[in-house]
Amino acid sequence: MSIENAIGELKTLMGDRLCISAAERKQYGQNETYYKEMLPDAVAYPKDEKEVSQVMEICNKHKCPVIPWGTGTSLEGNSIPVNGGVTLSFENMKKILSVSPDDMDVTVQPGITREELNINLKEFGLFFPVDPGANASIGGMAATRASGTTAVRYGTMKENVIGLKVVMSDGRIIKTGSRARKSSAGYDLTKLIVGSEGTLGVITELTLRLQGIPEEIASAICSFPDTASAVKTIIETIQIGIPIARSELMDSTSIEAVNEYSKLDLPIKEHLFFEFHGSSSSVKEQSETVQEIAAGNGGGDFHWSTATEDRNKLWKARHNYYYAIKAKNPNHTFLVTDICVPISNLAEMIDQTAKEMKSKGMAPSIMGHVGDGNFHSGIMVRPNNDDDINLAKDLTRRIVERALELEGTCTGEHGVGIGKIEFMEKEHGEAYHVMSSIKRTFDPNGILNPGKVVKIN
Repeated sequence: MSIENAIGELKTLMGDRLCISAAERKQYGQNETYYKEMLPDAVAYPKDEKEVSQVMEICNKHKCPVIPWGTGTSLEGNSIPVNGGVTLSFENMKKILSVSPDDMDVTVQPGITREELNINLKEFGLFFPVDPGANASIGGMAATRASGTTAVRYGTMKENVIGLKVVMSDGRIIKTGSRARKSSAGYDLTKLIVGSEGTLGVITELTLRLQGIPEEIASAICSFPDTASAVKTIIETIQIGIPIARSELMDSTSIEAVNEYSKLDLPIKEHLFFEFHGSSSSVKEQSETVQEIAAGNGGGDFHWSTATEDRNKLWKARHNYYYAIKAKNPNHTFLVTDICVPISNLAEMIDQTAKEMKSKGMAPSIMGHVGDGNFHSGIMVRPNNDDDINLAKDLTRRIVERALELEGTCTGEHGVGIGKIEFMEKEHGEAYHVMSSIKRTFDPNGILNPGKVVKIN
């Protein structure tokens, strides 16, 4: 490995778009949670796909690690350069390349964020539905197979990315998928790359499935006496075929924090937040039916509204959950668990997690996309405090092990990164070794985001 020689060649290629200053490298060595800062040796800002290919060819020759970077909002250390090397920032590659309203798809570069994309799609009456909360880059969302609040209706990035262009570790450029709505032609490389976290190739172009902006959107909120009642409401709602667009659970601790941060006055109870999309009549019918289901499970204080101001206030408060919890715990940083189980096991999983946290002297702070069995628990730790971090890791380990016992997964949407890599073999068994073989085939020199997703010898 010769990182220094690779940087020398890259400087000749890219000039000022290759940065080695400590201050700039520091921006790309940090993360949103408690993982320790690790700086890359250089940061490259490619201008186009051809230059990404040239960067990969040089780095592969010198066996220099390459770490793709979107906006840095990932929560499992997915873009931390654990072995140094070159961070590849896509802030100069954020164009919309084409929009096809008739086919309801769009092709974009990886650096564009979901909010930027949706602003530009409004004029066509279309939107991209995947909403992980953070204003993440589309490339990063694909790399981590992100989902979020709308997955219960519209699916995850897996269902919404229909084609890619990818630069391989040796600089070759491949195209996966097509704009056709279905295909039986060969291996599905698109779905293999989506979720690979930059360990198999570098995404330089994405074709995405779009949705029509609904005629009417309504939001609703309802309190419940306990988690089981809230989850039962969601299960019954899904079973009778109501196409809820969002269904979010927040526990009483989270509601208290959100009330303070977002200036709300919700009862300090378990709550479900809903969103319904459709025609005016269908949205009204959906809201009223869910209200009846909720009431049958002890739900109260049900309020629904089609007013944009009310809806935006509600979902802004939900998306600010992370900041609300941090504001309530100053001088702490966050570790966010992220597991997913069959929805029938969700109430048990949440209750056991809350008991586990209380037994360790922590106030449980739980929220989740309960329509698809995914939930998060915020664990606050003091930065660089080994006791806090070890306790948080132990809690996370227990939560994940319980999720696997309940036939779930160690991560529903944040990805593996470095935070969940220790659980991969237990979850996947022999298939984990197949993944390692795939990694070696795609990246024989091990330069693509090393230390993430799979371990290779």
